[in-house]
Amino acid sequence: MKGKKLNGTVIVTYRCNARCTMCNRYKCPSKPEEELSIETIKKLPKMYFTNITGGEPFIREDLPDIVRELCKKSDRIVISTNGFFTERIIELCKEFPNVGIRISIEGLEETNNKIRGLEDGFNKGYLTLKKLVEMGHPDVGFGMTVQDANAKDLVPLYDLSNELNMEFATASLHNSFYFVESKNIIKDRLMVSKEFEKLINKLLESNSPKKWFRAYFNHGLINYIFSQKRLLPCDMAFDTFFIDPYGDVMPCNGTKEKQVMGNLNDQSWEEIWNSKQAEEVRNTVRHCNRQCWMIGSVSPAMHKYIWIPALWVIKHKFLRFFKKQKYSMFENKIVRDFRDGKVTKEELDKCSTCDMYCNVNDGLSEQSREQLQRKSGEEIVEEDIANQMKNKNN
Repeated sequence: MKGKKLNGTVIVTYRCNARCTMCNRYKCPSKPEEELSIETIKKLPKMYFTNITGGEPFIREDLPDIVRELCKKSDRIVISTNGFFTERIIELCKEFPNVGIRISIEGLEETNNKIRGLEDGFNKGYLTLKKLVEMGHPDVGFGMTVQDANAKDLVPLYDLSNELNMEFATASLHNSFYFVESKNIIKDRLMVSKEFEKLINKLLESNSPKKWFRAYFNHGLINYIFSQKRLLPCDMAFDTFFIDPYGDVMPCNGTKEKQVMGNLNDQSWEEIWNSKQAEEVRNTVRHCNRQCWMIGSVSPAMHKYIWIPALWVIKHKFLRFFKKQKYSMFENKIVRDFRDGKVTKEELDKCSTCDMYCNVNDGLSEQSREQLQRKSGEEIVEEDIANQMKNKNN
C-alpha cells in the first residue's frame, strides 16, 4: 500500500435538500456535529482521484476547508452536487479553479423538477452550469440517473451538454443502503436501452476518444439494466474506497447493507487498510453478486483492465467504420432473448438489486437516527438551511 495512490469517494454529509424519487437519503440526514472533521480528512491517504459527494455537499459551510485539505492529497477532485447553492459553488470554483463540478440534472425542465423535487431545480442547476462555463471553469458537467421516467430526455440532455462543451455522466437506477432504497427497477428495459443505444452511437460518432470509452460505459449500463454479470471485475476495497460522514471506511456505496473496514476517527489509515476487518470486507467484495455498474467502481476498472474497453472501442469505432449505426443493443444476447420471449421480465427482476420486501439499512449513526423521532429528515434539513441563510444575512 505504501506509495500507492488510491481512488476515493468522500461522503461529507447525508443532509440533502433535494427530494429525488429514486433516493430516500433526504429522509435520513446525518447530524452536522457528527460529520467528518478536518482532522479526520487530514488522515486520508494519497489519491489520484477524489469524488466529494453527499447528500448535498454544499450544505456544509466548511466545504472550502475540506477541499483545501483534499487538494494536498489528491491529483484530481470532482464534486457531485444538485447545483442549488449557486453562490457557494461559484465562490469555491474561484478559489479552486481545477476542481470539477458535476450537477445532477435528471432530464429537461419538467422531467427534472418532477424527479428531483426541487422547485425550479432545472433552471437553478442549469444557471449554475452556465455561470461556471462563462467564467471559464475547465471541468463542468451534468450527471443523470436514467430511469423509465426520464429515458426519453437522455439524448436531448447530452446534446445540451455538447452545445455547452460540458461533461455528461450517466447512471442507472440502483438500490443500496446509501440511497436508502430497495425498490428501484427499470420497468421497460427495451425502451430505456434503446435510448442508451442512441446515446452510445452519438458518443461513437464523436472525434473524442474519451467519449468512445464513455460509450463502452453506457454499453455496460444496458448490461446492468438486464441484470447480467458486470463486464469488468470489481476491485472496490482493493484500490478504491468510500468514507461516510461518520468516518467509516467502506468498499463502496452499492452494498445492500453498510460494510465497514474501520473508522478513521479512531484509527490511522494504515491500521484500517491493513486490518483483518478490511480483509474480511475484501473477501465479501470478491463474492459480491450485485453486479453494480456505477462510475465509482467502473472507472478504476476501465483503467486497470484497459484492453477490454479498448478492444470494444476498436470494434465499434473502427471495424464498423462504414456502418451508420455502429452499435446495436441487440448485440447483447440477453437483449435478443428478452425481445424474443426466451427470458421473462420476472426472471430478470429476480437477478436485479431490486428487493421489494427488504428492510432498508440507512447507514445512520444512533444519534442521527434518534433525531428522526422528533422531526422528519426534510424538516431537519429545511431548518438547517434556513438557519444558515439567517446567519449569513445577520
